[in-house]
Amino acid sequence: MARPQNSRAAMKAEAFEEALSRVSRRVAVLARQSAAALRAERLAAARAVKQGQGPAQEAAASPDRAESSATTEPGDRAHRSPATEMRRASTRAADARRQAKRDSR
Repeated sequence: MARPQNSRAAMKAEAFEEALSRVSRRVAVLARQSAAALRAERLAAARAVKQGQGPAQEAAASPDRAESSATTEPGDRAHRSPATEMRRASTRAADARRQAKRDSR
């Protein structure tokens, strides 16, 4: 039979795992809702552009749309271009060579 201290720790761990599972389920629900809302917003924006309305015209019509587009900048994608990836790899390799040189001393 387990000691009382161990059974108490087991009960605490069980309570923690139960709370964690509840929180995880709630986070999953909220993430799905957020993804659906973002998808609907993107589809609406794409339809507006396809119909000839520019994003600037739509942003002027609805201030909520202007706020949300300010938080997501399209320039974030530029950080993952092939040129920057090669530059990162080159820098990483140079740093590794420099460190290896120091380590061999």
